[in-house]
Amino acid sequence: MKIEEIDPLIESALREDMPEGDITSESVVPPDSVSRAVIVAKEAGVLAGVDVAGRVFEKIDQTIKFQKVFEDGQDFQPGDILARLEGNSISLLKGERTALNFLQRLSGIATKTRHYVDAVAGTRTKILDTRKTTPTLRLLEKYAVRMGGGVNHRFSLSDMVLIKDNHLRLAGSITQAVRRAKEKAKPGVKIEVEVTNFAEAKEAVEAGASMIMLDNMSMSGMKQVLDWVKGRVPVEVSGKVSLRKARGIAGLGVDYISVGGLTHSFSSVDISMEFEDNQNE
Repeated sequence: MKIEEIDPLIESALREDMPEGDITSESVVPPDSVSRAVIVAKEAGVLAGVDVAGRVFEKIDQTIKFQKVFEDGQDFQPGDILARLEGNSISLLKGERTALNFLQRLSGIATKTRHYVDAVAGTRTKILDTRKTTPTLRLLEKYAVRMGGGVNHRFSLSDMVLIKDNHLRLAGSITQAVRRAKEKAKPGVKIEVEVTNFAEAKEAVEAGASMIMLDNMSMSGMKQVLDWVKGRVPVEVSGKVSLRKARGIAGLGVDYISVGGLTHSFSSVDISMEFEDNQNE
């Protein structure tokens, strides 16, 4: 991810937070005040978004010095200093909340992803995200998944064909839907089909799907499909896969487990910015 790609998001967030400036800081803090501050973890997690936080301060005041101590993708513990800052006090205050909003949420996604990745460690299974992201923040949220060790599924509806239940209702059958997709999709575009039982999985593979998604199937149902597929196409499992169930599903030999909760049901990590002794030089 190129940091410049998210400039419009940062600029929009700053406009939202201070449409007419920071009237508190500008009223009570001397304009020539200079401070040092640290961004510090209050709980354990996996870092994601430190460069985004730095970019927030850069957009406000290019004279602010922002020094990373941890890199994205690294584990941190309570009390760890993640970054150090120095610069105009008012500028630091203006950027504090927006920078932390990005950092806390993206680190929350990375942390939850890492929990799933650790749960399936030692198996062939990779953890996938979904399109269940915050509108306009998909680029950042999928980046955070990668920082946690996960793998991105399609970024948008334009990336690959994914035939789901509503498509099948309109197309008539799996075979018909796959045939139409193969006729119209560009060469090299993957065609995945969501299935709910063995018969649908068999039909999808025989119709020429390049991947199948087992949706809300029982363990025995998944095993039946995997025993028949025998690696002919990649197999993804989806449907409210909890952290507790992930290891058992991975043990069946599935290629992917997709977890919508990585980006829609995460908990932000507690991270704060603390000012050190004021430095008016």
